[in-house]
Amino acid sequence: MSEVQSINLITKATDPIYIGTGGYTIGRVDNTIVRDPISRIPKIPGTSLAGTWRYFMALQLQSYFKDEYRSDRKKRGEDYNPDHPDKKIDYLFNKSVDGWWNSIEGNRFAALNCAGQDDYPNMRTMNDFEDERSRHCGNCIVCKSFGYSKSDKSEQGLLSFTDLNILFFPVYTRKGTKWITSESILQEAGLIPSNQAKDEEVIFVNEEVKEGKFLNLGWLNLPMKKQTLKFGIPNGCELTNNQIVIVPDHLISQIINSNLEVRTSVSIDPNTGAAKDGALFTSEAIPRTTVFYGKVHIFERSELKHTDICNALCDSKQYYESLGIGGMTTRGFGRMKVQINCIGVK
Repeated sequence: MSEVQSINLITKATDPIYIGTGGYTIGRVDNTIVRDPISRIPKIPGTSLAGTWRYFMALQLQSYFKDEYRSDRKKRGEDYNPDHPDKKIDYLFNKSVDGWWNSIEGNRFAALNCAGQDDYPNMRTMNDFEDERSRHCGNCIVCKSFGYSKSDKSEQGLLSFTDLNILFFPVYTRKGTKWITSESILQEAGLIPSNQAKDEEVIFVNEEVKEGKFLNLGWLNLPMKKQTLKFGIPNGCELTNNQIVIVPDHLISQIINSNLEVRTSVSIDPNTGAAKDGALFTSEAIPRTTVFYGKVHIFERSELKHTDICNALCDSKQYYESLGIGGMTTRGFGRMKVQINCIGVK
């Protein structure tokens, strides 16, 4: 059995993030976001992460391709006849690209549709049909990492993504913005050892407080108690100990759901340029500067090493800062910074 390596992911939202549940609900907002069914805390599903990262990895790989040409007929200067059996399209991989991408032979067969759905799932993986850019090639690092299925061959992907759960959530207080978390969240993230959870309705801060002092977290006003935060803040959070507040486990869900960002939107009537009647709707989103944690598990086959896949993830994560994740990315939602460390991956 192949070895599996697990890598920690830390992401920080630079825009509000909207991962919708689909459809409308009756309540405070029309468009709700995905939540954990047990804790009711919002999250980013691993399926959303895997789908976008596959697309981004394919974009990065496609950027290394140069011009296309039509077999040897075009090089000989002959007219191209679309009905001629010799009508295969070749795409030139830029061999001058620095880095490890050239070391994987299968990357030169990659197509843009390796990022999404295969238009010809019943055809074989290699040179079996006219438009090579409308299928999964089954050879490049994108197909190998995320999996593909063809009539003659199928392979399970080598990547497995967990959900991105909230690690630190921003809440406005009279002392400025604080990032809340709880003991159970810190334990699940592996930042503190498992201890018996405190049942006190107090919040723990890393600063000197006087007896009877309270701090508001949205609509809640809770007593404060000093506690030295004995855990290392992961890289990518961009937070200090004084900005973090530990709240009771049984209140964390209520505080988060009470401080989500809610936006009201309306459709515009193209004939009048004004708001369209009956088109008003509200959407909730996870606010910017929220910090998430998760893991990506990397399997290994003989043709691909852990380091190859991890390097591909690192090179393509930049697209999350511009293209984002989730819905309504054209309305200012979805962008985030992703921190992944390939040091020590073998």
